[in-house]
Amino acid sequence: MLAKDVMTEGVITVHPKETIKDVARILSENEISGLPVVDDNEKLVGVVSEQDLIVRDKKLHFPDYIYLLDSVIYLESLKNFEEEFTKMIGTRVEDIMSKEAITVDSDISIEEIATIMVEEGINRVPVLDGEKLVGIVSRADLVDVLAKEGGK
Repeated sequence: MLAKDVMTEGVITVHPKETIKDVARILSENEISGLPVVDDNEKLVGVVSEQDLIVRDKKLHFPDYIYLLDSVIYLESLKNFEEEFTKMIGTRVEDIMSKEAITVDSDISIEEIATIMVEEGINRVPVLDGEKLVGIVSRADLVDVLAKEGGK
C-alpha cells in the first residue's frame, strides 16, 4: 500500500503569518495534532504541531558558559538557545513552526512512511507531488490500515 492510498487529501493548512492563537483553535476544532504551513504560493514551508505550542510554556534553559581571559565561552550551542527563545516569545506560526519538514512522495510505501516516522520521531508527514502539497499521512492513518487489515 502506498501513501496515496492512505493519505488525507484536502489538507487543512496555515500560513506562516497566522497567529499562534489561530493555530491552537484550528487544531482543537479539527481534533488534529499538526498542520502543514504553506506560503502565498501554496508551497510547503514547514509544519506546526501541538508540541510547538507546548514548547512555549516550558522553562528556558540558558546555555552554560565559562569566563576565560575576559571572554565568554559558551559550552552549549547559542543557536539552539536562540531558536528556543524565539519559539517561546513568538506570536506567529513562522516563529514556532518546524522549518525542516520531512516529506514523502505519494508513491512511497506505508512501511517506509512508518520507518521514517519512528526514526525521526514525528507523527505526520506531508505528501508532495513535486513541490505541491497533495495530502498528509499521520500515525492515525497507519493505525487505521492496521485495524482494517487485522494487524497483518
